[in-house]
Amino acid sequence: MTAERLVVIGGDAAGMSAASQARRFRTPEELEIVAFERGHFSSFSACGIPYWIGGQVAERDDLIARTPAEHRERAIDLRMRTEVTEVDTARGRVRSRDLETGAEGWTGYDKLVIATGARPVRPPIPGIDAPGVHGVQTLDDGQALIDAIGATAGRRAVVVGAGYIGVEMAEAMLNRGFEVTVLNRGEQPMATLDPDMGRLVHTAMDGLGITTVDRAEVTAVLTGPDGRVRAVTTADAEYPADVVVLGIGVEPATELARAAGLPLGAYGGLLTDLSMRVRGQEAIWAGGDCVEVLDLVSGRERYVPLGTHANKHGQVIGANVGGGYGTFPGVVGTAVSKVCDLEIARTGLREKDASAVGLQYVTATVESTARAGYYPDAGLMTVKIIAERGTGRLLGLQIVGREGAAKRVDIAAVALTAGMTVEQMTALDLGYAPPFSPVWDPVLVASRRATKLLTKRP
Repeated sequence: MTAERLVVIGGDAAGMSAASQARRFRTPEELEIVAFERGHFSSFSACGIPYWIGGQVAERDDLIARTPAEHRERAIDLRMRTEVTEVDTARGRVRSRDLETGAEGWTGYDKLVIATGARPVRPPIPGIDAPGVHGVQTLDDGQALIDAIGATAGRRAVVVGAGYIGVEMAEAMLNRGFEVTVLNRGEQPMATLDPDMGRLVHTAMDGLGITTVDRAEVTAVLTGPDGRVRAVTTADAEYPADVVVLGIGVEPATELARAAGLPLGAYGGLLTDLSMRVRGQEAIWAGGDCVEVLDLVSGRERYVPLGTHANKHGQVIGANVGGGYGTFPGVVGTAVSKVCDLEIARTGLREKDASAVGLQYVTATVESTARAGYYPDAGLMTVKIIAERGTGRLLGLQIVGREGAAKRVDIAAVALTAGMTVEQMTALDLGYAPPFSPVWDPVLVASRRATKLLTKRP
């Protein structure tokens, strides 16, 4: 019997999870697995890179879950530093190029997994590719930034962007002893929050010694006589910089898929069905940061590049490719982050998201503490809840606070997945003891307030 061949493009979370799961279902005699990875590392935690750069994680290798050698021991032919340059769906093959030798060749497939991930957004402005300007998507990126930090005499860092990557890198550079300026083109930091919650983040970042400039769109990166970065300009000012970090976000790396004529969504990500099979294709699956997923709250496709989703996608794909069964129903948009001791969390829809899909809603915002008020170090938090007018269905929740705040968002993530109303949430049997929570958890306090607003007469 001739073995089928599975080809995987991408050697990180989604791709190697799919390969590993498929191998659990089928032996090497039944299924040959060939994976291509253009970088130097496989199966690493991109989410941990800011903490490695900032010094909380000591070693680069601490972020690697499984090395290429470990994958090969599991009968997965993982070819590192090899870039796939073309997908030929008509003939069922991919063209690859060895980045060390330049050798090229075709590899046929019976089944194909596209897990090409995402790339940092690099706006087309003068000087954006100058030495001293760094993205932070891969371990190679992280190593380049750490090397630059060690070789740079000056201690002024400009972070472009104030989303999750931007605020995490602001903390990392602060921990490295830099004077940090964050340039944010939006109204407030953290555009994944509503502006009123973003203002809390701005105030807290200022208190941490991070200068945050809003409505500041970068127009150019200036270089010195040595060709290295020396400043970043906006329409109104010039900000001196010895190091520039791009924290603008990422976009799906789907050039291969586009060239192959595969279906892409509004955000440029691949479109799949519930089994993670690319729509209209019998033998191609896709997962990770290169796909769009269903938002279970709004009912629309959205782009949510997170490692948690990528690993789940890979598990589903591997099961289906290997002869089992799995589905990925969608997401509710849960994310957490921190900058120094400030914790930031959100799930579900923002106000503008709800308005965009035609939902009417009420909002309730409360201030509370992570522990009983009399218990030492009862840090403050602000919780904002959004509920659908008429039905009372929970639509979203955001939290900004200190220690013990962020992971409370998981309460709302479960409630969103279950389609609960805010009134139902008020009866949730959550854990209580003074070191962990007030008698009424802050999420339940917000739910009670939203319930009152929903039942109030016009």
